[in-house]
Parts: sequence; C-alpha cells; structure tokens
Amino acid sequence: MVTSSTMVIREVTGSHVLTIDGYSLSKGAEDGKYFSSTFTAAGDRWLLRYYPRSNSVSGWTAMYLQLAPSNASHVTARFTISLLDWNGQAVPSCTHAITRAHTFGPYGFDMAGFRKFIKRKNLKKSDHLRDDSFRVRVDITVLKGTTKITTTKNGGATTDVANLVDAAVTSAVVVPPPPPHEITVSKKEETKEEDGDALASIVVVPPPNMDRHLGHLLSSGEGADVTIEVDGEKFMAHRAILAARSPVFKGEFFGPMEEGTSPTRVQIKDMEASVFEVLLHFIYNDSLPPDVVDDGESEAISMAQHLLVAADRYGIERLKLMCEDKLYNYVGTSSVGTILALAEQHGCDGLKKACLKFLMSGSNLKAAIATDGFDHLAKSCPTVLKELLSKVAL
Repeated sequence: MVTSSTMVIREVTGSHVLTIDGYSLSKGAEDGKYFSSTFTAAGDRWLLRYYPRSNSVSGWTAMYLQLAPSNASHVTARFTISLLDWNGQAVPSCTHAITRAHTFGPYGFDMAGFRKFIKRKNLKKSDHLRDDSFRVRVDITVLKGTTKITTTKNGGATTDVANLVDAAVTSAVVVPPPPPHEITVSKKEETKEEDGDALASIVVVPPPNMDRHLGHLLSSGEGADVTIEVDGEKFMAHRAILAARSPVFKGEFFGPMEEGTSPTRVQIKDMEASVFEVLLHFIYNDSLPPDVVDDGESEAISMAQHLLVAADRYGIERLKLMCEDKLYNYVGTSSVGTILALAEQHGCDGLKKACLKFLMSGSNLKAAIATDGFDHLAKSCPTVLKELLSKVAL
C-alpha cells in the first residue's frame, strides 16, 4: 500500500471594527485591567483585549488579540490593529502589525499584540476620540491548509481519496515542532486492518510552549511584583523570572545584602527604554520581538549594538551571542570600526576575529580608515588598532 499527500496553503482574511464607548470611564481602571470583545473573523472566534492602562508601560493603552477559549485548535495568523478616524480609515501613526505569522495556542492560552498601542494623552487630544468614543479595527489573515491524501492498494487497482479541509497551518509556517513521538502497541494489543497491516498508536507531542505562558505574564502584568523605570518609562515585571534569567537581577533581588527584603521599584540608568523593552521581551520569551527582527539595516545594527551591551551587563549569554551573530552579518567598511570596538569592550572574541579578518582583506582597511567609526575605534580601543597594524605589517 502506498500513500501520498499534497497540502495547499491558502489565506483566509477577515476584519472586525470595535467601538469603545465610555473612554473616560475606562481610563480610570487600575493597571492591567482589560475589557474584551468576542467576534468571528477569518473562520475563527477571537477576543480583542483593550487595556486602558498598559500594565507594563506607563502612559499607554494596549491592544491584544487572543483566540477565544472555546477554540481547541492552534491557529496561525498575521494581523494588524489600527485606530480608525471617523471616515473609517486607519490612522497611519497608530497602525500596528504582526507581519510574521504567529501561532496562537488553543483555549486562549496565549495572546499577541501591542503594549504601546497609543499614548493616552495623544488619544485624548486627537480628533479620533469623539463623544467619549473611539474605534479600532483588527485585520486578520489566517493560514490554512487543505490536504489531499491518496491511498493506492497493492496492484494499483483501488485508489481512496480523503480530503482534510482547512487544517490549521502551525509549525510548518513558524517553528518546526520536535518529531512525533511514536508508541507502538504490544502484539497482544495489535489490531488489524482489512489488508492485514498492523495499526500502531501514534501520539503527537506538541512543541514546547512555556515561552507563550511566560510571555502572557509579561504582556498581561498578572502577578507582577516589581516596577522598573528606564529612561522615564515604567515596566512591570516578576522578580523571580528576572532572577532566573539573569545573575545580575538575582543578586539585586535575592542577594545576601538584601537581608530578607527585595526591592519593588528599580531604576535602571544608562539604557534606552526601547532597548530594555526588547531585553525584557527576550527574558520572558527567549526570542526577539517580530518588529525588531524586521527592522531595516541601520536600525538593526543600532539595536543589536545596544542590546549586546545590555545582555552583557545583565549576564544573558544567549542574547549576547545572538547580537554577535546579528552584527557579524552587518560587518562592512562603514560599520566595522564601531563593531570592532564593541567586540573588544565586551569580550566578543568571535566577532572581533571576524572584524579583523574583514579589515585585512583587499582594500577594506583603506576604505574603513576614512570612516567616523574607525576614528571611534582609534580613540576607544588603541590596543586593538595596534594589534591590527601588527597583523597588516606581517
């Protein structure tokens, strides 16, 4: 018996407009309090969660999309949440998109969205808030697969065709799950098909999803017990999670100097709020936010450099290595000076070797010397410059 299958992936789109009436009342809610509206779009049931006061970033409202708890299947989708003007058009400055497909867990176990949807003060003074109401629209694109399975019995005389319609596209689009875990029943428990083939019990174990649950804790602020202020912005977090991921946070929250007490408010200096926000996302999710991954080259280099410094500062080694790898891909004549200086200052040996190798190749050194980045290298890391010149002399 021979089987073959063909999967056709298609997109199913849908939109929903939510009117939030009584804004002045909702903004008085406590941090982390949300209001939700259930709707159907793109063939699935969803919840749009509105946080009048984002629990993780002070001064902002937040919007999140979540599968309805009644949905028992994974759903993979891209989506955009937009503030609407009163002509029904999306406001460009307040249109936020998840451009890479996100797989939502079943039963509403996780959600995705934007903790910085719009600043409350900006919404209050805008024309989009009228008669104490404003409107938002969510546009959803769900990826679904139609699978056709053909079974041909020995001899090719019979062909059975089964269509599995609208199967959810999950790991094939995002991250491949581990191989299915197969359990073969004992001989006493075997059953037989009509053609005599033995049936085995196959249990498919889903991929790990702890990051989704921890990510939900961060985005919802549930159980948060520490407020971290960075560059004027406030972030809510959980001391135990920060301590588990960073030896520096562990020492700060649970070190011997605390004598049984642990701070509930922390101020971090010499770091931009946007960098700490990405650092915090990584601590909870073990991955970078989609909008950081999709940044343009100059923005990506800048964020990777600042994030590497932050990761080194808090002892988050995997993130530091990810930043090294990111910067390695951007080594060029205009950037090599600053990247080499950063590698030297933060003990990134692999990145340093890559920069030196680049400078010793062809005319790269001559071109790099004329850049501001090379001036920065000469002033901040003169020993590296001497090392480079000694290698060139050889």
